[in-house]
Amino acid sequence: MTSQQTTVEGVAMRWEEVGEGATVVFIHGIPTSPALWRRVLPLVTGARCLAWEMVGYGRSIAEGVECDISVARQAGYLHAWLDAIGVEKAVLVGHDLGGGVAQIAAVERPERCAGLVLVNSIAYDSWPIPSVKAMRSAGAMVERIPAALFRPVFAGFLRLGHDDGSVARQSIAAHWAPYADAGGPRGFVRQIRSLRTQDTLAVAGRLPTLRVPGRVVWGAADQFQKVRFGERLSQDLGVPLNRLEGARHFVPEDHPDAVADAVAAVLGEPR
Repeated sequence: MTSQQTTVEGVAMRWEEVGEGATVVFIHGIPTSPALWRRVLPLVTGARCLAWEMVGYGRSIAEGVECDISVARQAGYLHAWLDAIGVEKAVLVGHDLGGGVAQIAAVERPERCAGLVLVNSIAYDSWPIPSVKAMRSAGAMVERIPAALFRPVFAGFLRLGHDDGSVARQSIAAHWAPYADAGGPRGFVRQIRSLRTQDTLAVAGRLPTLRVPGRVVWGAADQFQKVRFGERLSQDLGVPLNRLEGARHFVPEDHPDAVADAVAAVLGEPR
């Protein structure tokens, strides 16, 4: 796996890349980065896997300060990046906010979407979740919390999304590092201030018009994004739902095989 970077429209774009073949783009959510996919990518064979870093997330937190980092704008950044690196068609795989980005990108340019895999994704009016709304309301106070005191809050939030404790510990270490480097909670507060439910509501009515291979993968015990939204996405997109009983929100980390199997199934279907 190699780390790549290019500048698109004056914005640094970063991604992790591995493999050859049909292009599959993986899009993380909040509060994660391309590291979310570290256990999935090695399981996907026969494809060029690109784990894209959303602007203002991961190693790009500091660089995103002057940018619009809403979910809708991320879809625009995604398309500009794919144009810049010469990708005409790709399977889009999104988790959490990244699933919202994938939905918007697919609706906006359906000719580019070779397939769609949504994993515990935001959709419709499923977000922001109550705890994030509370932190957003208290943003001015939260961003003044020293990094050392905010880390336990961050860690507790991630633990709630995992059903595998050992993976949760790895996840906390992997995803806290970019925030620590950016000064602690300030980057996170900026991210949650950018969340607009309207971004997914604006494309919800057009999801049934997508005619692409797809899968919805969902941890049924997810308390952040309830499984009923996965059921609705499955129905609107006309694609199978893989409901993982007992699994929580961070399925790409706890159950990477389920995500890799969904990607393989989409790659194997006729376009």
